[in-house]
Amino acid sequence: MARRLSHSITDDPNGGFDRPARRTRPRTKDRPNYSKAEVGWVVAVDRGRYTCLLDGADEPLIAAKSRTLGRKGVIVGDRVRLVGDLTGDEGTLARIVEVEERETVLRRTADDDDPYERPVVANADQLFIVTALADPPPRTGMIDRILVAAFDAGIVPILCLTKSDLATPDTLSALYEPLGVPIVVTQPGSDLDPIREILADHRTVFIGHSGVGKSTLVNALIPDADRVTGEVNEVTGRGRHTSTSAVALELPPPGGWVIDTPGIRSFGLSHVTQDSIIAAFGDLAELTEDCPRGCDHGSQAPECGLDLAVAEGRLTPERLASFRRMERSWTERVPGTW
Repeated sequence: MARRLSHSITDDPNGGFDRPARRTRPRTKDRPNYSKAEVGWVVAVDRGRYTCLLDGADEPLIAAKSRTLGRKGVIVGDRVRLVGDLTGDEGTLARIVEVEERETVLRRTADDDDPYERPVVANADQLFIVTALADPPPRTGMIDRILVAAFDAGIVPILCLTKSDLATPDTLSALYEPLGVPIVVTQPGSDLDPIREILADHRTVFIGHSGVGKSTLVNALIPDADRVTGEVNEVTGRGRHTSTSAVALELPPPGGWVIDTPGIRSFGLSHVTQDSIIAAFGDLAELTEDCPRGCDHGSQAPECGLDLAVAEGRLTPERLASFRRMERSWTERVPGTW
């Protein structure tokens, strides 16, 4: 005879209300296969809603992030796979179920002591560093630090100098030409065709201080962009933030995309390593192969291969000075320069 349980559910009126046992559902190694899901890319992010453009589509759709992604972040520029309602009709919502591997990621931290990286934009191949020649005045420390982030991410940086009607670009151009950084100069009403040629068939991030004319330039390149512009504070010399999140905007023919980002006032680089900076400059990296172990390639480094290359005429002093100034913006904190 089977042994009778001393306390059955029928005996205990509260027995049926016990918490269910953990892991009552069998675990499985099978995972959903989304290889046939539609592919698109994220063009805007706003409070947990992602505006996506499917490959070959003309109109965007709105999507939410699937729970299967967990804490994996989704940022503007990401290539994603989507399921659900992909019509883009008003009131519909698709789901992002996968984020494809990123080719590039532009990152920054809140400051140099912050251990947490903040991805800004994914899969861009160019970065427009927009800075005004006056009102507000240029900050070379900020430019240098954004250059470091661009080189670390493998993104081609381009320096765009605005408001050339207020000041000459000669001095600032001389600082960055030795690094081989392309430089374009604009002023209100100037011909933008040279810039359009640079942007054609590329995904280009626009980044810079508030008030430097970034949104004004975007509006001139894309007439229906309607990016809000702001004035510069006469007391602080700083601009007012006029946008709060990155957004990708399609350029008129010959095409391309501009990813406009909010104005920034700091650019931390705690995620950058010494090796990644020197590796971004192929010619300089070759010259450091015979450096002593632990050489930081700074001006005080003994027997640095870069100084030897200058002495032997294989490297110009101007290029080395520009490189070391840019590197110092990362290794040294100089108040007021970023």
